[in-house]
Amino acid sequence: MTATVPTSNLASMSDDELLTLAQEGNDAAFEELMRRTSSSSFKLALSVLKDRQDAEDVVQDSYCNAWRHILQFHRDAKFSTWITRIVMNQCLMRLRKTRRARLVRLEDSSAEGRVGQLELPDRRMTPESELGSKQLSEIIRTEVARLPRLFRDILAMRYFDELSIEDVARKNGITVVAAKSRLTRARAELKLRLEKRHGISSQAVATA
Repeated sequence: MTATVPTSNLASMSDDELLTLAQEGNDAAFEELMRRTSSSSFKLALSVLKDRQDAEDVVQDSYCNAWRHILQFHRDAKFSTWITRIVMNQCLMRLRKTRRARLVRLEDSSAEGRVGQLELPDRRMTPESELGSKQLSEIIRTEVARLPRLFRDILAMRYFDELSIEDVARKNGITVVAAKSRLTRARAELKLRLEKRHGISSQAVATA
């Protein structure tokens, strides 16, 4: 059974104490760890990716991964060090993905001044790919509608209504940190259902 600790007491606890509670399933303790490290995590992601939206997405994915694998953290380092590693790995994965999508191959020019060959991808959407994108969007909306209301509403507000995380928090009567935590768990649940029921990867969802 998950230990219940008054929220007011969490702020006075050490990271190790919070980590113990989080590994026992206390999501409020994990939210407090997020609150303590979210600013530095976002600054790191932004410094690497140079894009606020990409940085925000990477940080959310990083905390989602940390929460899902919290029991695998054996405390060989501080929690802040562990989450920094996760954020950096997520940033590097995002950069590799972006570079592959924007791949431009320029062959080396010869000593005689031969012009290199420049290959640019055709960015026009074919009828087949457009249909696939629409079908994927419909699947995502269907799965979102099947989620528990707690997750369904926050995903709809953030991505369908395109509200800022601050507006989402205000509409739900919760803090921004709590809204980010709930959104992270909602995204994780949605990704899990899409992969399990439809074989759809998170990379495919990102391009929908």
